[in-house]
This record gives sequence, structure tokens and C-alpha cells, in this order.
Amino acid sequence: MRLSCAATPSLTSSLASPLFAPNSHSFANVSLAKAPSAVRLRVRCDLAAIPVLSFSGERVGEVPLDLKSAPSETARAVVHRGLVAEQQNQRRGTASTLTRGDVRGGGKKPYPQKKTGCARRGSQRTPLRPGGGVVFGPKPRDWSVKINRKEKRLALSTALASAATAADALVVEDFGQEFEAGPKTKEFVAAMRRWGLDPKRKAMFMLTEVSENVLLSCRNIGTIKLLTPRTLNLFDILDSEKLVFTKSAVEYLNSMYGENAEEEGDGEEEEEEEIVLAGDI
Repeated sequence: MRLSCAATPSLTSSLASPLFAPNSHSFANVSLAKAPSAVRLRVRCDLAAIPVLSFSGERVGEVPLDLKSAPSETARAVVHRGLVAEQQNQRRGTASTLTRGDVRGGGKKPYPQKKTGCARRGSQRTPLRPGGGVVFGPKPRDWSVKINRKEKRLALSTALASAATAADALVVEDFGQEFEAGPKTKEFVAAMRRWGLDPKRKAMFMLTEVSENVLLSCRNIGTIKLLTPRTLNLFDILDSEKLVFTKSAVEYLNSMYGENAEEEGDGEEEEEEEIVLAGDI
């Protein structure tokens, strides 16, 4: 599976950060010598100051986003591997077709071999006829690929750090109390414009807690992805042109993916939702 940056402009903007700058050395200078067996994954930590906006759109301060990220020469490969693994592991692999041996019927020769003027045919279930079998059709298979837990976390934190470095991220104050009276899509769109966001452009909102009124207010806006720490994923980060966090979400990211975060995530297993891709084959 290839990562096509030309097909999705938002992916290009996310990968245009200095973190994804290609290496200045040419391939002619690359040594083909065997790498040592004990090579640790190189990680660096970039500090970015993200502006904080109030619900009215006024700038009220800054918060630091200190996340681990891969070095520039390997960042693109790490993120690409994490994205491919994430999408392939979401596939059910249950698509199945019937070959000519699985289709019911076709046991009797439809007409004699000779003296009919027609092409010879031994079965009505040949793939050349309607109702026949499928040639080389999909069968149930396992699409899952293995990726190390540390590499998966590094890919996600590298994508977040890239967006913060490229000034594609902003922080807003918690606005759940603004919709306590009831859901209102018009007010949510007006707030987006005050924050400098275009409702027609893709944006990802990350909140630690999502109230029902906030969810209903933005549910009818097709360009918005409303995520929580449990549903945070690499594809939605790369597919969005703007990333919007709350203060509590930034604190969570710094604690989970920052320099002082635990390598094994405090021994807690991450829960993943099963998502069936449309048109899965």
C-alpha cells in the first residue's frame, strides 16, 4: 500500500513540516554495510508553543507541546509504516467469492461436443457465462501486519509534532459549558470562524471528554472529526488540515507521548475500535 501525498492535499500539508525533510545525502553515498544487530530507534523531542484561544477567538496565552518525534531522515518512513499498519489492521478480510467449483450446478454437459455449430462447453458454470464462477476472486484472509508498540506510538507523536511545528495546530479553552443550553450547529460554526478555521476544510478536534450537546452540535459538519484519547488515530491526524486541542488534551498528549512518558504506557493495554473499511476486499 502506497501513501499518495498528491491524492490528499491535507496529507501533503502535514508532511511538509521540517520533521519530514529528506536527507541531504544522495543514494550514492549510502553504505550497504550490514548494520549492527543492536541498533536502537533514534528519537528526539521537539518543543512547540501552541497559541491558546478563548471561545470568543481572543488569544489568551500559549501552551507547550513537548512530544517525541523521529529524526527528519526517518520520520516519513516511520509515519508511513504506522499508517499502513493501522489501515491494514482495520480490515476484516471476510470478502469471499465463488469459483466455478463452488457454484451450484453445472455438472451436466449442456450440449454435445460436436455437430451443433457452437463452441464446445463442458459446464454452464464456466466464468465465461452469467451465473458462473469468479476467476481469481477474493477469499477470506488475514490482512493484519505486526508493528512494534513503540514504533506505533512514535509514528503518532511524530505526526502530531509535525503539525505543531508547521503551525497547523491550535489550542482552545474547554467550551463544553457553552453548549449546556442545548446543541446548536450554527454557534459551533461561528466559533470555528472565530478561531480562524474554515468549516469547509477538514479539521480534527481532540477533547478528553465530549459532552452530548457538543457531539450533536458538530455531527452535521462533514469536515470535522471529533476524537478522544481512545479514538485518536494516525489517519485522521494526517487527513486533517488543522488540529484543534483543548488544554486537557494537550496535557494528556504531553503525559503519554512526551519526553517523560513511560515507554510501556504504564502497562495499560490500548483499546482499539474495530472499523470496517468500505469496499473491503
